[in-house]
Amino acid sequence: MTLDDLKSMPSLEADFDVAVSNMRTPSTSCADDVAGQALPSTISSRIRQRLQGAGISFFANDNIANHLEEGELEALQQEVTDQVRGLLKSLVIDVDNDHNTMETAERVAKMYLHEVFKGRYHHQPKVASFPNVKQLDEIYTVGPITVRSACSHHLVPILGHCWIGIQPGERVIGLSKFSRIADWVFSRPHIQEEAVIILADEIEALCRPEGLGIVLKAQHYCMKWRGVKEPQASMVNSVVRGSFRSNPSMKKEFFDLIRQQETLL
Repeated sequence: MTLDDLKSMPSLEADFDVAVSNMRTPSTSCADDVAGQALPSTISSRIRQRLQGAGISFFANDNIANHLEEGELEALQQEVTDQVRGLLKSLVIDVDNDHNTMETAERVAKMYLHEVFKGRYHHQPKVASFPNVKQLDEIYTVGPITVRSACSHHLVPILGHCWIGIQPGERVIGLSKFSRIADWVFSRPHIQEEAVIILADEIEALCRPEGLGIVLKAQHYCMKWRGVKEPQASMVNSVVRGSFRSNPSMKKEFFDLIRQQETLL
């Protein structure tokens, strides 16, 4: 082998440099595959993926309004319409020819997203609060407030009334606003034990009361309409916080006041 032959052979050093360069730089085709990943095919999948990516809970009684983008609620309504129509067909209902159910899917989708479950998809109603300038500290109660919700186990109605008691703190809100907040909170699938806690959290955040009490009495159609079919059974539960929990006399006053309001039913 001559010296010229050695000079013409490929350099091992050059081969090493090329190999290292290839390890450091991903191929264009791989990068394109990652960047061009197909988005989920349905609007519900895209919303769910966004929530999971942000670590946001989307349980039945959660509100997800802050995580919906413009136009997505309308698109979700159409998807729910299609799914409800599929459910009716699976129940062997002739939705194409039955005049009673031709538009049932559209009505049900609108009802869920904008009425009975609106507390999941719509923002909290605007509630103006005001400084407690006069340093009011006497208990007042609001009720009975009509409650309309749904059992998260069977999606059938929960109907009843709640009473809210306040010992004012830093701020006060108008009486009608308690009804608006209650309607927004209860317009979701719930179990009653959790519903009063969520309502209490929202009221505390709005007006920072010194004391707070809530009593909820409701009938559950998962007991009235199906299952054991007990037409008169009801459930009563309560939450007390702040001075209503620590001061027995204030707690007693709260419950005495709502008993007087209950006689109005």
